[in-house]
Amino acid sequence: MKRCTKCLVPDRVPGVSLSPDGVCNLCRDESSLAATTARTEEARRAYEADFENTLLECRGQGEYDCLVPLSGGKDSIYLLYRLAVELKLKVLAFTVDINIPALAWDNIKRALGKLNIHHISYSPAPDFYKNIFRYLLCNQEERGAVYTLSYVYAPLFEGDAIKLAIAKGIPLVLAGYSPGQPEPERMLYEFSRQLLCETDWTPPELANCGEFSADDLGRFYNPRSYPPGTQVPRYLAPFHAWPYNQEEIMRKVVDLGLVASSKHANPIHSNYPINWLLMYSDLLTFGYNPYAPEFSSLIRHGKANRRYWQVMGPVVDFLIRNRVGPGREVTRSMNWLGLTADDLRITRPRGAYDPVLEPRAAADSPGPAARAEGERE
Repeated sequence: MKRCTKCLVPDRVPGVSLSPDGVCNLCRDESSLAATTARTEEARRAYEADFENTLLECRGQGEYDCLVPLSGGKDSIYLLYRLAVELKLKVLAFTVDINIPALAWDNIKRALGKLNIHHISYSPAPDFYKNIFRYLLCNQEERGAVYTLSYVYAPLFEGDAIKLAIAKGIPLVLAGYSPGQPEPERMLYEFSRQLLCETDWTPPELANCGEFSADDLGRFYNPRSYPPGTQVPRYLAPFHAWPYNQEEIMRKVVDLGLVASSKHANPIHSNYPINWLLMYSDLLTFGYNPYAPEFSSLIRHGKANRRYWQVMGPVVDFLIRNRVGPGREVTRSMNWLGLTADDLRITRPRGAYDPVLEPRAAADSPGPAARAEGERE
């Protein structure tokens, strides 16, 4: 496998081609790159203006101004700091205690103690997650393991946050998604009102496969289960509205004492343990790390350090393939789920786990929609 000498995108990524001097087509098309950067910045400024107005409107509506899903990673930790300390908002942090590593819990406890923020931790019955992880890994859609689980796992904890915000009358859910997260077709800065107020989030494939009970499927957020007139919060991603630099955030959370060390700020160590198995599956299937396109996009747009990922990208892939160091989580997760490498299969078509959505109206977004070359987490 070869990588672009500028942005490090692997040549195996669909739509990527390298020139004889090793530069990918995304970097070579400088005019397109400049236009994308300009559109992205125009959208960011529109989101920023909307976010500033939104914060003015939300203050003092209830006990809390906003709810922040807290995973223990650098972005959600730094988001807490900006909201509570710099913007003086009344923040409630919320963690769904499933598959969170000890290092991330250390970050959570340290940051909450430093910032003196109220926190709710929810520990749902683990068997449902074990069963759904196993089913999804054995029945991946054609974009692979990371995409398949992200499209089901993320809506579960996003839905939990929405349910809590509704119950407590909190007007905003503010998530620490970096630019490019989640999938742009799901969110550019904000979940649409149609998605929040009209759409059942239960993936049709799971509802129809016969493997899950009504109680299991009821774990997914469904606005239709609430009475008319229920106040549903807005769900925003502030890092889509603010200038974003991955390296700067990693440095700041350490300098502010919110995490113990640079290791604690590193997404390689703070991510969900199951993610190592997802990357392993996709490396076997596609031959490249599924997160490489996202980091390459950040590099192209000056939001991530090329030199850092030039070193760490191959190191991470080595750890995963050989199941050593943090990559031992591959073996642990397979043992937990009772799977072997042969069980990790693509059996479903593209979009099998997507919720049923109508085309999103332009009015649902406060600014122009700009996605960076179609890349995802």
